[in-house]
Amino acid sequence: MFDDSPHLSDATMIRARLIAPLLSAALALSAVPAVAAEPLRIGLITTLSGPGAVIGADIRDGFALAVEQAGGKLGGFDTQVIEADDQQKPDVAVSLAARMTEKERVPFVTGIIWSNLALAMMPTLAGGNVFLISPNAGTSALAGAQCSPYFFNVSWPVDSIGEAAGAAAQAQGVKRVYALAPNYPSGKDVVTGFKRAFKGEMAGEVYTPFGQLDYAAEIAQVKAAKPDGVFIFYPGGMGINFLKQYDQAGLLGQIPLTGPGFSFDQDILPAIGDAALGIKGPLQWSPDLDNAANRAFVASFRAKFGRIPSYYAAQSYDSARLIGGGVAAVGGDLADKDKLRAALRAAPFESVRGAFRFNSNHYPIQNYYQREVVREESGMLTNRIIGTIFTDHGDVYAKDCPMK
Repeated sequence: MFDDSPHLSDATMIRARLIAPLLSAALALSAVPAVAAEPLRIGLITTLSGPGAVIGADIRDGFALAVEQAGGKLGGFDTQVIEADDQQKPDVAVSLAARMTEKERVPFVTGIIWSNLALAMMPTLAGGNVFLISPNAGTSALAGAQCSPYFFNVSWPVDSIGEAAGAAAQAQGVKRVYALAPNYPSGKDVVTGFKRAFKGEMAGEVYTPFGQLDYAAEIAQVKAAKPDGVFIFYPGGMGINFLKQYDQAGLLGQIPLTGPGFSFDQDILPAIGDAALGIKGPLQWSPDLDNAANRAFVASFRAKFGRIPSYYAAQSYDSARLIGGGVAAVGGDLADKDKLRAALRAAPFESVRGAFRFNSNHYPIQNYYQREVVREESGMLTNRIIGTIFTDHGDVYAKDCPMK
């Protein structure tokens, strides 16, 4: 028997015997699929029980729609949303912030509605290098000297809405106004904003307990004061009860009512009914705002949930898209917080408001529109834009924010 193969030296044969197992191991490893990247985990802390649950549902649904439209991948990464109910209580919100920071180890928290909860949570979140992307809570305390590099507000500094309402009342020639709001940071901010632009007389200024639902005594005081107009800030269940009781007292036809647009927004209109028709209030967004992103959002939301989206749903939708844009801009590198913060500041997303940009304090610079409650052809109550109050409006607190 003849051997046709080339003759190998003993040394070459020894090297081959040593290399062969290493090659086999390498081939075996290459056959194992690569380990999948961890999903993008987001903590959605919002109010899902009690009178504020109607708002929380819209916050949750707006965010979920944006994630769904991104194929479940915000910024191109599999996205896991961890929902939690803050019960509208600061101590519960702080506990949930600690859970999201320490146990769930999320890079983002969103969903917060109430300014007192946002203020309570921020030390925990900022201490854990977690960004709070607020779809609603926008207290002045976080807009000025206490602004945080870990806080981004996608709605407004809340007193700017009050300021727009005050400017509208001033333009209409209203002389005496009676103001009512809940006794918590945003309640006081909104009235402060109203008084900044309204130069007439304040016939009364009342702050009711947060969560109060019976306003008989306050409405009696309004009636006795005989103002030219009433300015209220009562979101969620508080607004539903106040408006119903104000109407039952026969005052809607006697003393005109106004307030921030979210006091007469989609979350409460079905419960109020025709009593809300004709009420005017400013906001920076409306279902009829004419841009491509908003038209697509409103149509998709109505098709999926069977209702017109509220302002809260729109802002939560924008919050999700902001997160997705920021994550994509850094290629999923969430460890470099400075890089991620710079990406978020650039607002790399298409907003339902159209043009969108952040001020130096991470609050938007934007338009504010006067809206009126109307009944659309389908029979549903909604808001329509009837004018523009402010254009490219920034808040008065940004100058005090040390971030540049």
